[in-house]
Amino acid sequence: MQFGIFGSAQAHSNDLGPETGQGFRDYLDYAVEAEALGFKSSFLVEHHFTGWNQVSATLMLQTALAMRTTSLRLGTAVIVLPWHNPVLLAEQAATLDLISGGRLDFGIGRGYRHNEFAGFCIPMDEADGRFEESIEVMTKAFTSRSRFSHRGKFWQFDDIVIEPPPSQTPHPPFWVAAGSEPSIRRVARRGFNLILDQYASPEQLRQRIAIYRSELQAQSKEFHPMRVAVARQCYVAHDKAEAAAALKRAAEYTQRTVDVSRLPGGTAGSHVLSYANTPGATEANALYDTPAEICAKLEAHRDAGVEYILLTMHGGKEQLRRFASEIMPRLSALPARGAAATNVPASI
Repeated sequence: MQFGIFGSAQAHSNDLGPETGQGFRDYLDYAVEAEALGFKSSFLVEHHFTGWNQVSATLMLQTALAMRTTSLRLGTAVIVLPWHNPVLLAEQAATLDLISGGRLDFGIGRGYRHNEFAGFCIPMDEADGRFEESIEVMTKAFTSRSRFSHRGKFWQFDDIVIEPPPSQTPHPPFWVAAGSEPSIRRVARRGFNLILDQYASPEQLRQRIAIYRSELQAQSKEFHPMRVAVARQCYVAHDKAEAAAALKRAAEYTQRTVDVSRLPGGTAGSHVLSYANTPGATEANALYDTPAEICAKLEAHRDAGVEYILLTMHGGKEQLRRFASEIMPRLSALPARGAAATNVPASI
């Protein structure tokens, strides 16, 4: 198995306010440590208008990280396309890909938080249309070296050529978060990589990976287990009591996300709500436990076909080091399975 970190960097630190930016610098230090410990990637979210000082300029923070790392894949999880001019975004993504030497993993999505769409004055019922049109524009922007024009419902561009070109060919790999069968099949039909959510059980993950694999094969596209990343919250505890206390704190953090995800009136508005309506469901598959128990849970994930996990580690560098020293060696000692053993594509 391979592991990345999944972050929601905040501008403030425990001791200093957001105007100092210390939290962002702390995240950069944390990600540099992750690279040194053998983690494969750093994926960062994009969020707005929460009042929590979450990272909103994701590509800028990843560009800073690119200058301090050499091998770490730099992921976005996810850039919400409906909020961005697709041409400007393509230019920014290509610039990061060049600066990093082709290390951008371009995670994209349609968005789900009502408060963010409301803040941008963009109707949520336009999300799918804006997402689809942005993919069309950005794919052409990444791959065309000649001028083109675009006339769409949401965007119009005249006689443009996108500069600079990205380092990776034909473009940085797209990663898309999906959970339902129709959405997973759409990801596979496009040949995009798949991000699965942090709440699903190993059995649900097994089913979703099987859908993704079958649709890729139906499109004569190659499946590789490293094309699927699974998000997980993680805390390496000394004992069960410490794990339970940490899990309680995580539940409180998740509830904040639930609260800003709901539409007015408390109706559905996010994938997280499908779990949040069942008590304990958002914590049921979190990796909050002792090292031996976490290893057992990860082996269950591996049995379900999961080879790549993005970890939200609560506890900073100390938690990274504990995971790297007490868990990663046990997982790496297991024999690799099938396609995971060899020929891992460089951009995955």
